Amino acid sequence: MRSGVPGFRPERLIEARAARGLTQVALADLSGRKSSNISRWESGEQLPEPEALHAVAKGLNLPVSYFLATPVEHGAAPMFARSMAATSKAMRARVGSRLRWAQDVSLYLQQELDLPAPDVPTLDVRDFLEIRDEDIERVAMECREKWGLGLGPISDVLLVMENAGIIVVKEQIDSGNMDGLSNWSMADGRPYVFLATDKQTCVRSRMDAAHELGHLVLHRGLTERTLYDAAAFKEIERQAFAFAGAFLLPAESFSAEVWSPSLPGFQALKSRWKVSIGAMIMRCANLGIIDDEGKQRLFKHYSAKGWRKAEPLDRDMEPERPRLLGRSIKLLCDERIVTRTQLLDGLRLYAHDVESLCDLPAGFFENKGTVSDIRLKRNGIDAATPIALVDADQIATDNVVRPQRWR
Repeated sequence: MRSGVPGFRPERLIEARAARGLTQVALADLSGRKSSNISRWESGEQLPEPEALHAVAKGLNLPVSYFLATPVEHGAAPMFARSMAATSKAMRARVGSRLRWAQDVSLYLQQELDLPAPDVPTLDVRDFLEIRDEDIERVAMECREKWGLGLGPISDVLLVMENAGIIVVKEQIDSGNMDGLSNWSMADGRPYVFLATDKQTCVRSRMDAAHELGHLVLHRGLTERTLYDAAAFKEIERQAFAFAGAFLLPAESFSAEVWSPSLPGFQALKSRWKVSIGAMIMRCANLGIIDDEGKQRLFKHYSAKGWRKAEPLDRDMEPERPRLLGRSIKLLCDERIVTRTQLLDGLRLYAHDVESLCDLPAGFFENKGTVSDIRLKRNGIDAATPIALVDADQIATDNVVRPQRWR
């Protein structure tokens, strides 16, 4: 019988090390252990002794209980990472692991709360070569129709996605080459999106979000292997960008407003549609409003103005923020369903990670004198009155969350 900590899960150590962006050697230095030991713990050949596990947990800044939890089976659906060729495998693993943490947070919250049900149209295809441009335009309009968005500008893309049951996370990852990641989890049949904030502007963030939405809608049936074929990945990315353009700039309404396919004309439209001038040029080319020569001429002038680094109005628009996870946690804590300490214990993460993943203010989990034994009585709640989570006045959909025990 092997000695060591019973119940230790090697997969959790691999995930945690990836989430911190550490090699086995780097973790060994932080924990005062040998990299060969860490390798054996991750392979399952050996179990760490209690003292060693505490040292590793301290090095990774995670509670020991994290390494004893059974990993959730999220399924084999691919994680669509932007800029696969330019992004290191370690960076993709880091962001993927943090998205897994967000999925685990969501699953924990769903034990107590009814989050907005997933309501995302998808194409029933397993080969990206079957997807035509007409299909992309059609399903983008289907999303707008299903979510009651009409044909005008979308005031808040992240709010729309969260109301459709998509969990969105935004974090800084210290990489200039990776913009986002998306995945369908088998554990709850729910789509998830991770957006990097490193190069964030409002228009870029909205385009990144719509791009990841495109992957969720168009490419749910694809396999992970497809993404490692360079030619296939290039086409898959083009399709996601095409979806983003069709979703944010509907052909009928946007083309009617392009009175002048020029840089000043697009600049005048930017504040209304909250889409970059570069993206509007590409959309006009896709719609046939300008030809290839016109597109090249516009981008030449665009580059000459230095707009590839920063466009006009970029600083005037506040980037959108996700709400769903953060407001769900606030609801549970404010209504005394759980205390802040109990919530962190249940998530098996420390406060700084939960605050970052859920867009909560730093220090949210500090002790604020919460009385741990107070609970709302069932008969003291009007179960017919939902508690609003998202800002329903901004869009037509009015999804809410409510504690399951109140129903």
